Amino acid sequence: MKSIAKNLLRIKQSIPSNVTLVAVSKTKPIEDLQEAYNAGQRIFGENKIQEMVEKYDILPKDIQWHMIGHLQSNKIKYMAHFVDLIHGVDTLKKLKEINKQAKKHDRVIKCLLQAKIAKEDTKFGLSFREIEEILSLQEISELEHIKIVGFMGMATFTDDQKQLEEEFFSLKTFFYNQKLIHTSDNCNLEILSMGMSGDYPLAISNGSSMIRVGSSIFGQRNYNS
Repeated sequence: MKSIAKNLLRIKQSIPSNVTLVAVSKTKPIEDLQEAYNAGQRIFGENKIQEMVEKYDILPKDIQWHMIGHLQSNKIKYMAHFVDLIHGVDTLKKLKEINKQAKKHDRVIKCLLQAKIAKEDTKFGLSFREIEEILSLQEISELEHIKIVGFMGMATFTDDQKQLEEEFFSLKTFFYNQKLIHTSDNCNLEILSMGMSGDYPLAISNGSSMIRVGSSIFGQRNYNS
């Protein structure tokens, strides 16, 4: 069994069955993605739309593609015909643009609102209050070609386990509170996306139902060159 297949098996055996594994394949060559696909992986996450489009054109069409990077409104149109889930939606304007582009392809695109839980200034995202305001807007219900299916959060890049746990727990608590309040045709909060290669076990223990793992599957960039 090759290393990527072994890594996938090890991770899948270590996480609960209700947790979805997104293989973060950004910068990785087609051959690596094909190896992961052959090992049974069907969900891949990319952070650049152009790279994701190129891989979509080549790889099998039963792959679910997740856009996990910071979203640029003017590039949404390039992936609207195939993207399955967009993780980092952080403005109402972007929700409207996703809806506009999805409508052109008669699709409904699933979205996660990105919550800012990290202490770092470099992280994008909405405050909890801003998320509440967006979800309460009447015009959200008029966006028939999107579906808000949950929240995504990126914790601070730190070894401080207590801080990481506090950040994950805060989003978990907020998520479950909002889940009780907001239910409509295009808003059904089911997914809590938290945790990457370095912190996903802690994220899962704090309620994450979707993890984004790259280096623990594929190795570091250029690891096989």
